[in-house]
Amino acid sequence: MRRLIVTACAVVTLSACAPPPPPSPEISAQYLAGKVTADAMYTHLQKLSDIGSREPGTPGFDAAVDYIAGVLRDKGFDVQTPEFEWLKTGDPGTPTLEVAGRRYPVDQGSPLTPTGPGGLSALSVRPAKPAGCTAADYRGAPSTTGALVIVDALGCSVVDKQNAAVAAGAAGLLVVATEGVPGLFPRGYYQDLKVPVAIIDRDVDAALRRTNAPVRLTLNGKAALARSRSVLAQTKTGATGNVVMAGAQLDSAPGSPGINDNGTGVAALLATATALGSSPTIANAVRFAFWGSETLGAAAKYLAGLGADQLDDIAVYLDAEMLGSPNAGFFTYDGDQSGPPNPEITSVPEGSAGVERTLAGYLNLAGVRPADMPLDRVSDYSPFLAAGIPAGGVTTGGLQKKTPVQARLWGGTAGRPFDPNTGGPRDGIDNVDHRALSLAGPAIAFAVGAYAASTDGPNGVPARDSRHRKP
Repeated sequence: MRRLIVTACAVVTLSACAPPPPPSPEISAQYLAGKVTADAMYTHLQKLSDIGSREPGTPGFDAAVDYIAGVLRDKGFDVQTPEFEWLKTGDPGTPTLEVAGRRYPVDQGSPLTPTGPGGLSALSVRPAKPAGCTAADYRGAPSTTGALVIVDALGCSVVDKQNAAVAAGAAGLLVVATEGVPGLFPRGYYQDLKVPVAIIDRDVDAALRRTNAPVRLTLNGKAALARSRSVLAQTKTGATGNVVMAGAQLDSAPGSPGINDNGTGVAALLATATALGSSPTIANAVRFAFWGSETLGAAAKYLAGLGADQLDDIAVYLDAEMLGSPNAGFFTYDGDQSGPPNPEITSVPEGSAGVERTLAGYLNLAGVRPADMPLDRVSDYSPFLAAGIPAGGVTTGGLQKKTPVQARLWGGTAGRPFDPNTGGPRDGIDNVDHRALSLAGPAIAFAVGAYAASTDGPNGVPARDSRHRKP
């Protein structure tokens, strides 16, 4: 009988008679955190350092996309590299508005819609209501046909102002704004501006009030739409209707190595994905996102392309940004709104407080007491909050200055930025703090593992059937 078994093994493949492979290690939050070591992250940081600047539209950016995608494919992930459009500016030109023979500098609000070399000559007219947001604002106003309409910056977006003005017959738009106004320029606004739009200050506005003669607007700045890529990969196991997303921007500022900002976030997620693998035994699928750019809105454009059901499938979003600042602090994003509020954040999705507690709990056990980082409207996590998706993350700080209290809490130098190198040529691998990275990177991995195992409990998020996300 023994001879027959040996003969059978010779006929079939060797694997059929080989002992079964050892079982995969249990994928737990603590297991993942233990695998995301400083050495594991520095391997990726060195590769990114060798690539150099990762500014969108450069060979370095493409090389970083290829590297990240290659690491993930080598671990068995199916990788996607969705494209997104962004505005590539060229010659800014000399935008001006000529009023009564005097030329005033203005800002070109419609980068893709210049006036041409000869400019646009027209009367300037104001709507009955200064905001100029709707057709009702023009009732009772002088004729605006062929005119340059003057509006203030409040009440709605510049796109809404343009649409109302064009519906009233305007040839162009002048927006009076002396400082940033929330909501005036939504993401991708420039693609919806079809007539010349200029931003003017109070002095120009006053000059316009003193004339009834035609004025000449010249907008000669040059810009074009360019395309770049993000990198996404999702586990082949786990519930696809309850996805845990973890993301980090992959690009760098122009001329910067971008190692802390944000090579450290990229490295932490790559190390987490490598430890997790593409087919782990987990309850909920994990989707890794390496955003092509934070400032160019890659995350927002990705979410805008999802349907309501696909948005509801995302249980939670975890953000990794600047995890090795040389004068490090340890911050979790303020999901429970216990810190000083940011007036721009009007609501925080249910479950965000639990994300903060999960991350803060890990850091406390690791030996550092975290503080709140106020939420903002420009980071990669902000479009998730806007869509109603609970979100949170970890950072060791950027250009904000460390306070004396924070220096006593975490060490380092008070009065200096957490990372004075952010966005500059000194943001290299030698200026990454090893200890900070070894604490903040595993914190993100721990949260990924915790929510991959379960989104229930005191730190959980709303169940799938109670989600009503906003596209």
